[in-house]
Amino acid sequence: MKTIIAGREVDTRHFIGNERISSPQTFPAHSAITEKELGTVARGTQTEVDMAVAAAKAAFPAWAALGAQGRLPYLERLAHLIESRVEDLAAVETMNNGSLLEASRLRVMKRGAHNIHFFAQMALEMGKCWDTEAAKNAVNQVSYDPAGVTALITPWNAPFMLSTWKVGPALAAGNTVVLKPAEWTPFTASLLADMALEAGLPAGVFNVVQGFGAEAGAALVAHKDVKRISFTGSVPTAKKIASSAAQNLTPVSFELGGKSPFIVFADCDLELALFNALDQYDNCGQVCLSGTRLLVEDSIYDQFLSEFKSRAANLIQGDPREAKTVVGPLVTRTHLDRVDGFVQRAKQAGATLEFGGQVSPTLGGLYYQPTLFSHVPDGAEILSSEVFGPVLTIQKFSSEAELLALANNTEYGLAAMLFTKDQAKATRISSQLVAGTVWQNCFYVRDLSAPFGGSKQSGIGREGGHWSFDFYCDIKNTMHRKGTFY
Repeated sequence: MKTIIAGREVDTRHFIGNERISSPQTFPAHSAITEKELGTVARGTQTEVDMAVAAAKAAFPAWAALGAQGRLPYLERLAHLIESRVEDLAAVETMNNGSLLEASRLRVMKRGAHNIHFFAQMALEMGKCWDTEAAKNAVNQVSYDPAGVTALITPWNAPFMLSTWKVGPALAAGNTVVLKPAEWTPFTASLLADMALEAGLPAGVFNVVQGFGAEAGAALVAHKDVKRISFTGSVPTAKKIASSAAQNLTPVSFELGGKSPFIVFADCDLELALFNALDQYDNCGQVCLSGTRLLVEDSIYDQFLSEFKSRAANLIQGDPREAKTVVGPLVTRTHLDRVDGFVQRAKQAGATLEFGGQVSPTLGGLYYQPTLFSHVPDGAEILSSEVFGPVLTIQKFSSEAELLALANNTEYGLAAMLFTKDQAKATRISSQLVAGTVWQNCFYVRDLSAPFGGSKQSGIGREGGHWSFDFYCDIKNTMHRKGTFY
């Protein structure tokens, strides 16, 4: 069961134990660009999940026993294969979810290769030995032991990159993997399976089960042989996963939604702030990290709003395969209806629509216009709920106390951005923002060795650097007294 997407052949069956497995039922997956069906995909259920977990469980002892050094050649080959297929991956993913082709080719897919390479190398450094003062003449040896079968559930907005962000540390740690990609965007996960096979990963080390969250996903997170669950997605889904995981006391790592503040002080570099503010429409707003709430100091509010509107009017929306395009489409008709529902309710609540607020009259389809609301009433849904579309709000503040009250007034705490030339002020405000990541005078600068995750409803745990291994491993401390071995 295969299909052709952007001239590339993609197998739409599951990948279990290094073999392609069909299911009695299938489901269609579509293009965000054309809304046409791209192919039918195997629809996994408890049966396929059981097969995949069993394959991963059987492969685990040998894969774990290789050690970080023994696993390194497999993972380096996988990273090199990703690098060699950047064009294919970018073309398929863009056709599927509507992400910008140029960005995928130049940055996103290459980041996927870097994710694998980085964690494979870092695994070599984990574990350390030190003398202890608490117990005289004793030595502690910390080891990062592989946990077992790992369930990885990934979203549709950056499916390939976010898959490798989880697959990299999970495999490098010595775990085996069952990956369940989002049903709207299943195709690049299948290409990753092809590359895992070509890289020589032993049967069962890496598995892919396609399907719906309520079927394949639910069966996977409830499985008694799954030892870790990593999920990126929505808060309601995370709560269901947490409930299932609790039955087996399975540790979870959640990266969830955001409603991040984008803070602009009067003493900022205004050009820099405006440039980064426009970037919040990236991927048609389908980015969990986006600073969707523009909070601008009152003395420059009118100037900022005027300049922002002028520049937003020049954003080029269109086919994401064209290099000139800055804003592409939303992912599906279902998601567009959800985004538009937020917009219509904001209008009804009395917010002022500065621009946008509808599907592009010239493009039609899933091309929802970049949108901005001002004068939003306190307590309005649009200020507190994640839209996950090209919809921003703008508010003014006159004091740091008022700013912090606005910035922290949501159930989320994923990220924050602030722009000021005053370093002391940046440090002071950052220390009081409830957010997993704070960007000062920049946006979306990422370091794989740094922690990433959210506070409050934005998630549980941190990924990146040793924090990933803290999650994907069972950390053991072995202590011995000096001079007791002869």
